This record gives sequence, structure tokens and C-alpha cells, in this order.
Amino acid sequence: MNPRMFEEILQQGLQDDQATLNTKYVACPPACPPWRLPRKRTFMSITAVHAEPISGDVHPELAIISSLGEHLRGQYVLVRITDEAGRVGLGEASVTSVWSGETQPGAIALIRDVLAPLVVGADPFDIEWISRRLDRAAFGNSFAKAAVEMALLDLQGQTLGLPIYKLLGGKDLTSEGIRLKFVVGAVEPEVAAQRAGRMVERGWRAIKVKVARHAHPRFDVDRLRAVREAIGPDVWLSVDANGGYTVEQAIWAAARFADLDVALFEQPTHRNDHVSMAEVRRRSPILIMADESVFTPLDALEVIRHQAADVLSLYPGKHGGIRSTQQIAKLAEAAGIPCTIGSNLEREVATAAMAHVTVCTANIQCERFPGDLIGPIYYQQSLSREPLRYQADRLWAPGAPGLGVSVALARPATRNPS
Repeated sequence: MNPRMFEEILQQGLQDDQATLNTKYVACPPACPPWRLPRKRTFMSITAVHAEPISGDVHPELAIISSLGEHLRGQYVLVRITDEAGRVGLGEASVTSVWSGETQPGAIALIRDVLAPLVVGADPFDIEWISRRLDRAAFGNSFAKAAVEMALLDLQGQTLGLPIYKLLGGKDLTSEGIRLKFVVGAVEPEVAAQRAGRMVERGWRAIKVKVARHAHPRFDVDRLRAVREAIGPDVWLSVDANGGYTVEQAIWAAARFADLDVALFEQPTHRNDHVSMAEVRRRSPILIMADESVFTPLDALEVIRHQAADVLSLYPGKHGGIRSTQQIAKLAEAAGIPCTIGSNLEREVATAAMAHVTVCTANIQCERFPGDLIGPIYYQQSLSREPLRYQADRLWAPGAPGLGVSVALARPATRNPS
């Protein structure tokens, strides 16, 4: 093609009728060979946003008991975003008032009345612009916003025929799935030992134990000692206080946890007290991980500035989306701080989203610090038509377009504990 032919094609494109504004022309400039015909992309705008409540009962023998209370039943919001082609993108908000401040009715109302009007009519590929509009319209509410972003990314992946991790990073960096740890609640020592031992027999090689439920950490030491005896010396072990200790208690406990070969101490003190957690980190013989302390990129910067953690626990719900999760992972990487993937006991939709961001983000290092993508295992019913691929203590990101999951709420499948 010569320059004259190129100009004729370009002029024809500029003369198209106003009704074809949805068609965008992209042409190689004349000075940039080889010559190419203009390409066009037609997007399908968003026509509807729906938010509906879903709930689920945890298997009684797997109930999570922590310093924040008992987690026996989960409250969630399922988001469905539909485009003009009839494709439906899925998102999920895991709402726990004591943890994130969000509730199921509140999240549904926010999505319906505030966020949805800003999304309908938009191009699902304009995700940065949409996210900024949502942030201006509502402060906080990170799990609700994350659910909307998940659904937009799901639509993008379905439109392009690509799994979300291809959109985010382009390559699954894991070769043997995502390494996970099984979580044992702050129960009596013999019960904790039995549960942990049973999971090790089933192939799990990493265990996390909840602590800080009682007035004195000596009860936690007793629980950890029983668990260590049950699982043996070679299984990776960590603890999670959910911010329930004072500085003095955390320092006292850390020294004794170290004697039991505990590898990681998660959120020892209150989420907003970076000075206290930095003091614990300075005097702890084991690594300290921040979870509740890091919701936003600014939170991450404050933790880094105070030198309050050795590791960060990340997940899209608390960060307001997958892309923000990657942003925080990059901030941590620049500071020399590794990350892992946490969890608020999400169901299959959000767990799939978390798996996608995990496998394509280099600084989410689950081989060193096993992740928490275990929510679907804990519930008595499955939301997805096809279960996520778990094998012992490993999870694989779905390879189908978008999130790679679909839901069938009419007849949820019952699942036995694994």
C-alpha cells in the first residue's frame, strides 16, 4: 500500500456516519512501515448491574474461631454485570462487619443505588475510568468495589477469550499450582491437634493456627505445642492473632512460638497501631506479617515507613480490586518486602479472582509463604457449576476465559469436607 491509498482509507474512515461512533479506527502512521489497514474494535456497553445476597454455612468441624469471634456462616454479595452481547461477568463481595465494616444489605444498597448507575452504559474495558468514578462516589467499601471490578474483568476475559491472568500479567508464573495452608481455629489444644493432623494426613504441608482468643497467650502456646506434636517437625506452621494481642503479649508469645518452629506471625497487634507492630517486629525472633493493617496503597506505605512487617498479606477484597492488589505488591517489592495471598473465606467466584492475581504477580510468593485460598473448602455447599481445581494443598487458576467459573444458585451442590 502506498501513502496515497493510506490517505484515502483514512479519509473514508473520517467520513463515516455519526452513528458508528462505537467503531474505533487505529492506523499505522505513514512514516511507520509496514503499511497496515486500519483496525476496528466494537465494544459492547454494559446494560445491567445486579447484586444479590448469598449465604453459606461452614462445616461445623472447620469453623474458624479467632480473636474476632466465630465464623460459622458467611454473608456474601454476588454481582452480575451484563453487556449488550448478553455476556455476564461475575463478581463477589465477602462482607464481614467486624472485619471490613461492610454488611450484606449495605453492600447491596451501595452497588444498586450508587455504583451501578455509574457503570451502566460504560465500556467494560474502560476499567480505570470506571474505578476512579466509583472511588469518587463512595469512600471505602472495598469489598463491594472489588466485586464490581471482578465482574468487569470477567467480561473483558470473556470478550477476548482469555483468562484473567492473561489480562493482568500474561503468564501463569506457577508451575505446580498455588501452595496453600490450612487454617485451624482457636479451639482447645486437642481439637486443634486432631484437625491439623487430619489435614496433614490428606497431603497438606502447611498449617495456620488462630491465636489471641483468650486473656493470656499461654493458652495459645499450649495449642501450638499440641499442633506441632500432631503434624511433626517438617510441616510449615504459622499463627494469626488478628490484631488481638498487646505489644507485651505479642513479644512474650513470639519467643515461645519460635521454640515451636513457627515461621510466620500474622497481625500480632491492632491494625492501626503501626508503632506497636514495629516494636513487636523489632523484638520478635520470627517474621511478622501485616494483614488487617494493609487495606489501601497508603496503608502499605505506612507499614513500610514504620518498618512494621516482614511480609504483607494481600487480597482483592480488602484492597478494592485486583489491580490495586497488584499495585500494593509492586510497592512492597520496591521496599524488598514479599507478599502472600490472604483470604476472608471467599467463595468460588472471588477465590478464582484471587487465584488469577496470584499466579501472574511475581511478588505474591506462596511457595515461601503459603496462601489462604481455602474458602470453598470450608463451606457445605458449592456455588460453582464446576469446582475449582484443588489437589491436597494446591490450587490452580482456571484456564477458561474470564474468571473461568459460573454459578448455579438454584441447586447448589453439597460438598464434603476435604
